[in-house]
Amino acid sequence: MLDELREEEIVNKVGGRFKLSTLIQKRLVALNGGSRPLVQLDGASNIEIVIQEIIQDKIYLDSSSNLRMAEETADAGGPPELDLENL
Repeated sequence: MLDELREEEIVNKVGGRFKLSTLIQKRLVALNGGSRPLVQLDGASNIEIVIQEIIQDKIYLDSSSNLRMAEETADAGGPPELDLENL
């Protein structure tokens, strides 16, 4: 499972190695603090859970490098849609 960290796909998905390490660190802190996993993996370590959450687009860093969960965006309605035709 940790082989995914060697793939450029996961690095590119989050915007670079620094952002990837930041996202992993912040999510590990949250899981170790009692946050519930967003994926079900029997017998998996927290790092394996975090990697799967990233691969499955369950977590991401926002523009301010804050940890966000994809379900939060769906509940909040996401960013406002812009009507570019009327600009």
